[in-house]
Amino acid sequence: MCGITGWASFHEDARTHAPTIDAMTASLTPRGPDAGGVWLGPHAAIGHRRLAVIDLAGGTQPMTDRPDAPTVVLSYSGEVYNHHELRAELRNLGHAFRTRSDTEVVLRAYQQWGEDVAQHLDGMFAFAVWDERAQRLLLVRDRLGVKPLFWAAVDGGLAFASEPKALFAHPEIRPRVDANGLREAYSLLFNTGPTVWSGVREVEPGGVLVLDRGGIRERRYWQLEASPHRDDLRTTVERVRDLVGTAARSQLETDVPLCSLLSGGIDSTVLTALLAGELRLRQGPDARIRSYAVDYSDQAEQFTGDVLRTGHDTPFAAEAGAYIGTDHSTVVLDPRSLLDPAHRKAVVVARDSPIGVGDMDTSLYLLFGEIRKHSTVALSGEAADEVFGGYPWFHNPAALAADTFPWLLVTGDEAAMPLNPELGLDIGRFRDETYRAAIAAVPHLDDETPAEHRQREMQHVSLTRWLRQLLHRKDRLSMAQGLEVRVPYCDHRLVEYAFSTPWDLKSHDGREKSLLRAAGTGLAPLSVLHRPKNHYPATHHPDYNRGLQELARDALSVPQVRALADEALIKPCLDAPPDRLRWGHRLRLERVVDLALWLDHHKPELTL
Repeated sequence: MCGITGWASFHEDARTHAPTIDAMTASLTPRGPDAGGVWLGPHAAIGHRRLAVIDLAGGTQPMTDRPDAPTVVLSYSGEVYNHHELRAELRNLGHAFRTRSDTEVVLRAYQQWGEDVAQHLDGMFAFAVWDERAQRLLLVRDRLGVKPLFWAAVDGGLAFASEPKALFAHPEIRPRVDANGLREAYSLLFNTGPTVWSGVREVEPGGVLVLDRGGIRERRYWQLEASPHRDDLRTTVERVRDLVGTAARSQLETDVPLCSLLSGGIDSTVLTALLAGELRLRQGPDARIRSYAVDYSDQAEQFTGDVLRTGHDTPFAAEAGAYIGTDHSTVVLDPRSLLDPAHRKAVVVARDSPIGVGDMDTSLYLLFGEIRKHSTVALSGEAADEVFGGYPWFHNPAALAADTFPWLLVTGDEAAMPLNPELGLDIGRFRDETYRAAIAAVPHLDDETPAEHRQREMQHVSLTRWLRQLLHRKDRLSMAQGLEVRVPYCDHRLVEYAFSTPWDLKSHDGREKSLLRAAGTGLAPLSVLHRPKNHYPATHHPDYNRGLQELARDALSVPQVRALADEALIKPCLDAPPDRLRWGHRLRLERVVDLALWLDHHKPELTL
């Protein structure tokens, strides 16, 4: 995994701006701590920071088609899991290879298929290709948007980067935020395309952006489609198990230490079991995969349930690790360490955004830091809830009947930082308009029942919106620690199959994630297979709540924070007894603290 950046402009000679591309590239060093490089041509500057995972000696970037007079330059982040098959195909088509890296496979694939290259790639990736002969810049992002890719216009062209911070190292791009940016940040709708930053956009998941002398054009090479499902229940379960297993096996390749994130839920347990079984087949019966869970020092005696959590993870994770036969560790964090200003600032800097989930972000960042001491690659169960219908809104009649994004009924407005009404943002109207557009984009089948129609809408917005912020979170916080996280449940073939599977099969046992539970039979303890959905753990220690209240009071002493926040709605959160602070009110305080840190670090120009 790596960081990519650069720009193309037809109005100036990029070779005269070496300090700019150096600065843009250096800003991404945490994403690529192992190596860095730049390439400069008459109309393009390309930068790369590398986290070496495959072909440690041969995967140096930016990579060119030939060293003497390059005509194609590639800066690539991600993993292409079918690179062995593609290499064989490309060799048969006459291509020669200098390395065994998947990077060179992407380069040669571009030479063979041009702008259609992404349709041949299976994996998670974001990359830029500068074609010197065609005078063309190509930006490509993977189908589900696992890897980030941002861009902004510059004079005569555009700049791109894995993270906005690299764009802000370009002299023409400044960190500006307008009213639309605040709506994007605080509406909790998770649009793709626009961002909190004025003028900064994302390449769409499954998207291609092309810049040439004719201008900029964008298109999608992949999106979710609804197809008739002909398989019965038994065949569907077998197909799901095969697809999950294939995805897991394809993502095991690495030349560096690898581990699994094992929370003790069904998603991570089934995945870890498949990974462990494959490792034993490849390396022998004594092979063991490392697995990691996270906990807090107060949880064993003081666990308190809330709207997102029904039980304590650690015992289930330990039981799952023993059942599978992993080398299991629990990273235990002191809740007070989550208040450390240095940790919290590191998270806000990594995210380039004022929106996070406070202690859960900080704890994930610290967990990844501990894992990175032993492993460079981790596999995660992210996306199983979206793929298999694991969230409460898939099963709650009120959520199914509501005319809004379903997670807003779970988190409520308490989970969003209340913005000053004098700003006139009208977030309610913005939500309504965005929801109508999102629902209008959902594909349907002609013979669907109303219930099936509605469930497809729920799954589509979950996969295209809710999942977006989870993938951003995992990418930013892991890459800030130099850790690559792979997400097998985002395999597009699995996603396509599950999306077209009727809801009565997805919920055949009357519970959430019925298909995954059936497919995971024998892979996990019964206690885990039948455990209710549990979200990422959070601390409930009163000392944490007390410290958070103090940090929020300090944040509200900042004039810009007071100008943006509705103090009247925040004050009750500050005055509540720490041991009785409601989940939503606590998250409201987390938003205030993160906003102050974000403003202090980026010093954005606010044009409201």
